[in-house]
Amino acid sequence: MLIAFSITPLGVGESVGDLVADAVRVVRESGLPNRTDAMFTTVEGEWDEVMAVVKRAVDTVATQAPRVSLVLKADVRPGVTDAMTAKVAHVEARLAQG
Repeated sequence: MLIAFSITPLGVGESVGDLVADAVRVVRESGLPNRTDAMFTTVEGEWDEVMAVVKRAVDTVATQAPRVSLVLKADVRPGVTDAMTAKVAHVEARLAQG
């Protein structure tokens, strides 16, 4: 499955980049395939392992912020692997065809 999620620390002022970096570090240290862009971090794996990573990332931020907002989108598709890169490659191939 793919999980795209965004964590926003609340109640810590305007600059939240350091806390967001702490959450992304948790994801990267998980060893699961992942990608971070300006809006979301996407993680690929089995349900329990992906959700555990999201929980650890939220818990990490929650130790430093009085409130945490979580936005999560999931693509649950059993048996599919490498969806994170395959989906993008498919779109890019279609764009290249004109």
